[in-house]
Amino acid sequence: MADTAPNNNGPDWPLDIYNALKAADVAQICYVPDAGHSRLIQLAHGDSAIQTTVLTTEEEGVALSAGAWLGGQRAVLLMQSSGVGNCVNMLSLLASCRFPFLTFVTMRGEWAEFNPWQVPMGKATPAAFEIMGVTVFRLERPEDAGEIAAAAATLAYDSDQPIAILISQRMIGRKKWMETK
Repeated sequence: MADTAPNNNGPDWPLDIYNALKAADVAQICYVPDAGHSRLIQLAHGDSAIQTTVLTTEEEGVALSAGAWLGGQRAVLLMQSSGVGNCVNMLSLLASCRFPFLTFVTMRGEWAEFNPWQVPMGKATPAAFEIMGVTVFRLERPEDAGEIAAAAATLAYDSDQPIAILISQRMIGRKKWMETK
């Protein structure tokens, strides 16, 4: 497991998620760059046993996860709630083929959101997943991250289930509009 110093904002929940993914033999992590996942992405890039793939759009991660499974590996998709709508059509692949799927979704449009464009998809994210047959877990407290990640990985990979873990915007912290000069 990684020997990385925790952040200064309390429990190092991204490290707890990373450790749970390592214990579940996850070999690939794909993502559209997102500040909320930055620590987990850094941990994955620092691990030569994990293949990381930067995506141009989130639905590519659904296909990559299915392909990894067919190739004998376990993959995880990291995305923001604003990208969930991009995946709806591809999520039908999971139900049709009974592929296991695990995604961690940083939520926007919730607590202390500054961008009104993020609110509609933030509200629709849980329902969009559920309508497509994806089981949704909610991660609200940093101290629960490792346990929820481990339980979700077991359910996904041992029971061939699609699972989404929605990470509360409050855990990620308040985002602020920054002007450049």
